Amino acid sequence: MPRFPIGVEVSLDQLERDPHPVLAALRQSEPVSWIPALDCWLVTSHELALRVIRDAASYTVDDPRFSTGQVVGPSMLSLDGDAHARHRAPFAPPFRPLAVRDRFAEAVADETRRLVDELAPAGHAELRRSLAGPLAAFAMTRALGLGAGEVAAVLAWYDAIVSAVTEITSGSDVPSSGREAFAALRDRLLEVIRSGAHTSLLAAAASDTELSDDEIVSNAAVLLFGGIETTEGMIANAVVALLEHPAELQRVRADPSLLDTAIEESLRLEPAAAVVDRYATDDVELNGITIGRGDLVRVSIAAANRDRTVFADPDRFDLARPNAGRHLAFAHGAHVCVGVHLARLEARTALTILLDRLPGLRLDPERPTEVRGLVFRKPPALHVIW
Repeated sequence: MPRFPIGVEVSLDQLERDPHPVLAALRQSEPVSWIPALDCWLVTSHELALRVIRDAASYTVDDPRFSTGQVVGPSMLSLDGDAHARHRAPFAPPFRPLAVRDRFAEAVADETRRLVDELAPAGHAELRRSLAGPLAAFAMTRALGLGAGEVAAVLAWYDAIVSAVTEITSGSDVPSSGREAFAALRDRLLEVIRSGAHTSLLAAAASDTELSDDEIVSNAAVLLFGGIETTEGMIANAVVALLEHPAELQRVRADPSLLDTAIEESLRLEPAAAVVDRYATDDVELNGITIGRGDLVRVSIAAANRDRTVFADPDRFDLARPNAGRHLAFAHGAHVCVGVHLARLEARTALTILLDRLPGLRLDPERPTEVRGLVFRKPPALHVIW
């Protein structure tokens, strides 16, 4: 019998379509397991996931195989220690809670109302690309000093970069489409940096730090990629979670203060980023398993978020859950998502306005919705009627 009998049978299709049953089995019997389909160790318990992502000395992102780094170059996402701090420092202040509220709250609300009001007369829509994606792209183009008219181009670049990262994660090389998208994005961001626009986070970073233009661009690409991906998936998954649970939806309609809990529960059940990658810096033991130096250690955020030792009845969408916020959807430690407060603001705003302006909002029974994805989990299409 193989040492990891569950792990050796795991398929990419399982992890892409409906990973939760096999992740639960792994978490129960093989919380650190070798997955040949992924050519890596997969960590599925909440406790061990925290241990890995908190210990940058033993499990690092700073490796040439790191998927996002292969597409956009070194950045705060693919560096550790002093280098990570240097890359992250100029970008963190604009994404603190008060700064996010002052810079984004009114603009995000106005754009959400515009998008929803355009949809309202039709009585039906596909919300991922008519609301969630455009809203997330609007916020990030605003942050980076790009024009509102560039949202479509930004979404196209983002799609290609996300696809490239997914292909690398599944064992393929960086596709030419990913390289071309980043090259086009790089050229546009360099224009913004050199313009010195006062409203641009990029120009501010260029003037306040010793980062090179290429380093600023790589970090901006990570912000763009993460800011759109996390928020698009977060909004879409939260809509699905609420519309699939009519009783909970009614509770939110009756008591809007429950919306924040609904968002956290959705993040717990279906995090937009299902996994994060680390590489062992030396031979290390984890839960009695010896991991070799240089081995890829993939932390399953999706699995950790349904660990029944932390979350009672973990597969249930529960607005009364007292510890929903203990999910790891935005990672943890030094690499916690820099845009977490903006993502939450956008999700809260989008759901508030959707529920207010689209009476009888519900999933389209003729066009079923399913959340899926190996690395980034969300519905490929989210068809609703009202």
